[in-house]
Amino acid sequence: MKITEKDILKSNELTLNQLNRESIGEGKLIQGDTLDTLYKIDDNVVSLGITSPPYNKQGKQKGWLVKNVEYDNSSDAMPEDKYQQNQVDVLEHIYRITKPGGSFFYNHKCRWSGGVMYHPMDWLRQTKWLIRQQIVWDRMIAANIRGWRFWQVEELIFWLYKPNQSILIGDELKSKHAKFTSIWRGVPEKHNSHPAPFPIWLPSRIIMSILDNEKDHVVFDPYSGSGTTIIAAKYFGHKYLGIDISPTYIKMTCDRMNYSTVNDTINIEKEKLLHVVKKSFKQRKEEGANTGKFKSDERDDDVNQIGLFD
Repeated sequence: MKITEKDILKSNELTLNQLNRESIGEGKLIQGDTLDTLYKIDDNVVSLGITSPPYNKQGKQKGWLVKNVEYDNSSDAMPEDKYQQNQVDVLEHIYRITKPGGSFFYNHKCRWSGGVMYHPMDWLRQTKWLIRQQIVWDRMIAANIRGWRFWQVEELIFWLYKPNQSILIGDELKSKHAKFTSIWRGVPEKHNSHPAPFPIWLPSRIIMSILDNEKDHVVFDPYSGSGTTIIAAKYFGHKYLGIDISPTYIKMTCDRMNYSTVNDTINIEKEKLLHVVKKSFKQRKEEGANTGKFKSDERDDDVNQIGLFD
């Protein structure tokens, strides 16, 4: 199904709580400010969210190896206290629109300014979200190779969870997904004119791991940019909901959706092939095989090979 004009909305033309599961249909893209638009979305609509917001890098903190990030319709330069409060407000609304038992994956990083480090936990702990896990994304490239600190090659992905009643632990991941561990290695996207796009394997991994083989959930990206999360959601048979302030990036998303690229398809399929295990932890335990426990006298050669079991 190709996206049409009826699937592209303007935030200032929507009313309070207008967007619900029925009105979203197969999916909607909304052009407008993220926080303003969130008021237009009803409670408990979203099953899974994935995003990377602008980092508030003040429009000047480029490095030797990575060019300065300049967004089409945003300066990425706010006073830090206002930026953090904005993120708290955005995350609180995303909590409201997320179904109990739903998850939100929030990609951010530690930043330094004037010798002060700002960590995303500074504002994440001010929200209602249960912080279920911190994942380290090893991007294998440093933005700045000056020696004030060890070269920073990582970003952080926070798995935020909205408990279903008093059940804080949530559902267990299948072995074929949990095996990826809490460190993900992969370079940033190189073939995309957006200044800071996701590589498509990243939202694909999250969608497959959290929703497994289920279909028809609402997958949400409040800073959708060039639409990588949206493309992945559609590919796996889910409804999509994306917000971006830039008409240019909304159009970029539409073009990618209507004229699927071979590159996107190949990279999603490559990620799908990784979600396999030979035997699950449960199967190995039932068979009396090695389940990873330390043994002083012997260890199977295959214990440390990711992909064999959870």
